[in-house]
Order: sequence, then structure tokens, then C-alpha cells
Amino acid sequence: MIKSSKPKYFYGYIIVLATFIIMTMIVGGFNSFGVFFGPLVTEFDWSRGITSGSFSLTLALSGFLGIVVGKINDRFGPRLVLTVGGLLLCLGYLMLSQINSIWQLYLYYGFILGTGLSAYVVPLLSTTARWFVKRRGKMTGLVLAGVGTGTIIIPLMATWLVNNYGWRTSFLAIAILSLVFTIIPAQFLRRDPQRSKLLPDGDTSTTNGLNIKDEPGLSFRKAAHTKQIWMLSAIYFCLGFSIFAIIVHIVIHAIGQGLSSSDAATVLAISGALNVGSRAVMGNVSDKIGNRPVLIIGIVTLMVALAWLQFAKESWTLYLFGAVFGLAYGSTIVTESPIVAEFFGLRAHGVLFGIVDVGFTTGGTVGPVLIGYLFDITSSYQLGFLIMAAMSLIGLIFTLLLRPIKKEVT
Repeated sequence: MIKSSKPKYFYGYIIVLATFIIMTMIVGGFNSFGVFFGPLVTEFDWSRGITSGSFSLTLALSGFLGIVVGKINDRFGPRLVLTVGGLLLCLGYLMLSQINSIWQLYLYYGFILGTGLSAYVVPLLSTTARWFVKRRGKMTGLVLAGVGTGTIIIPLMATWLVNNYGWRTSFLAIAILSLVFTIIPAQFLRRDPQRSKLLPDGDTSTTNGLNIKDEPGLSFRKAAHTKQIWMLSAIYFCLGFSIFAIIVHIVIHAIGQGLSSSDAATVLAISGALNVGSRAVMGNVSDKIGNRPVLIIGIVTLMVALAWLQFAKESWTLYLFGAVFGLAYGSTIVTESPIVAEFFGLRAHGVLFGIVDVGFTTGGTVGPVLIGYLFDITSSYQLGFLIMAAMSLIGLIFTLLLRPIKKEVT
């Protein structure tokens, strides 16, 4: 039995800071796809449907590999996973700066970046869930605030680089930043506090040095036989469909409404700014009222944003959409990892979170391509926006039907 003395600082906060930095860089770069979307379509005369397909391939591959990565992270920890992922991201962006054909876009963006991206969501959030229990929602919110921070900083930086130096130079810059701000902070990550002879939340009570088998919760096999794991996956499929379709198409849609490229990128940046605040605040709220109510609030807010988008034509209306969308995005995604821990425990959190996130990324795979295809045949996003609203409604219905697992199942 090991008695933990109260440390001068809790290493869990180092974990949160490192994961925040990595999240900012990786998601900020990924969410900049909309900035490159227009220049690629214009220079190579590709359709919107085929171009957005590379984004969807990235999400699909990262989602399905996320299950494998989650299992690797459960066993070996996040440092190795994030180091390899950071190297792949750097390579992918570096090769993207040299593309001249559509197959290269799919290979470098879809496969190489998709493999690299599989290393971030599950390991970062699963690690955070292990280091914090009482403040899991709050700390998850702070980590996920990196998504909004990256969405503010990287797309605006990429827009400036594209306008002044071209899209190839912009890809090179993101490659260098990915190398620095992913691999270096990854070296500070530790799988769980027990391996450092600490307890979650910096608790000072005694610990027996728990290992993976001792961790509370359902095994993968038992969890896979519950309807809740598949309902959660369906809910996040609906969310991923709408959220990623917006991320890919909102900039080029705003340009089509008469905004300049810089003003259009500002719509995405505004969503990122509100995303930061939403994740930080709603993560804390989820610790008090639960994850399911926060998820319901987020989905309803997303439906309001999509309804408003049907009529948003002027710059201020699109800015307002960006703000409400950012609030919705933050409120829904901040619950994903904690709700898996709440329903199933930590024993197989990485792989179970990976399964739920496959739903999210699969939705994100289908949404951008379908919405792009509908624009190609109708020359309008209106039908696509209606479909996104319908998908959000379906997600809301599933969330309202979601109930805790009965004790006898565990």
C-alpha cells in the first residue's frame, strides 16, 4: 500500500496543459480545411463534392483507427501514440504543399493525415478522464477549449498566409507547427496517476497502485452488449454529420453570400471563440447537473443555429450564426468522453470512447460529401442545411431516450 503525500502541485494540471496545446494545434490545422477548400477548387477546377471527399476520408480513417489507438493507449499510454501521430501530421501537411492532382489530395490528406489524426481525440480525452474524476467535466472542457482556440488561431493564420504567400506555403507552415506543438508537449503525457504513485484530482488518500484490470467499470465485451454504447454512437453520428459539414462548407458558403475570404474565415474564428468559452463553462456545468442534460442543451442550440442559417445572408447574420454554432459545438462535444466514463467506467474507456467517436467521425465523413454533392447538383446549400437540421433532431430524440445502464448489466 502506497500513501501519497500532498504534492506541491498536481501533475494532472501538466497533463491538461499539454493536451490543451496538442488539441489546439491538431484541431486548428484540421479545421482550416475550409480555408484551403476554395483555393483548391479554383486552381484545379475540382467539384465541391469530390474535394470535400478528402476531408471525409480523413475523418473516416481517423475514426476507425481511433478504436485501435484507444486500445494501444489503454495499454502503453499517450506519449508514444502522440509522438507517432505528430510525425505523420507533419509529413501529411508537408506533402500537401506539393500536390498537383486529386489522388495526391486523397493520399496525403485522407490517408496520411487521417492516420495521424487518429492519435489525438481518444488518447488525449481518455488520459484526462483518468487523471480527474471529481472535476472530469471541467478539465475535459479546458482540454477541449483547445479545439476552439485552434479554430480561432490557425484558420486566420492560414487565411493570411494563403492571401499573401499562397496555399502551398500555408501547408508548409502548418507542417512545421504540427511538429513543434504536438511532439514536444506529448513528451509530458502520462497514461494515469497510479503509475506515478498519485491519485486522480490530486487526492491525498491511500492507493494500492491500481492497474488496468483493477479499474472500475465494464469490460469491452460487456459494454458492447449494451444498447447505450450504440445509442451514443448514433447520437454522435448525427452531430458529426452536421458539425463537420459546417466546418468544411461555411467559409465557401459565406464567400458565396458576398463576404471576403478574410470575413468568411472570421465566421469560423467566431465559432472557435465561442467554442472555447462553451467547452470551459459547460464542462464545469456537466459536473454539477450531469452530461446528458448538457448534451441536450448543446443539440437544441445546434438546431437553433441551423434554423438561423436558413436565413443568414448578410455578414452580421453569418457572424451571429458562427457564435451560436460555436456554443452548440462546444456544449455537445465536451460531454463525449465524460459520458462514456459515466456510463461504462474507466476499465476499457479508450476503446469504448473510440467506438462512440467512430459514430462522430462517420457522421463527419458522410455530411461534408453529401452536402457538397447536393450543392453541385442544386447550386445551393439550402437543402443541405435542412438535412443537417433533421439529423440534429434525430440526435436529440436519441438523447432523450438515453438511460443509464441497469446495475445488473454491470
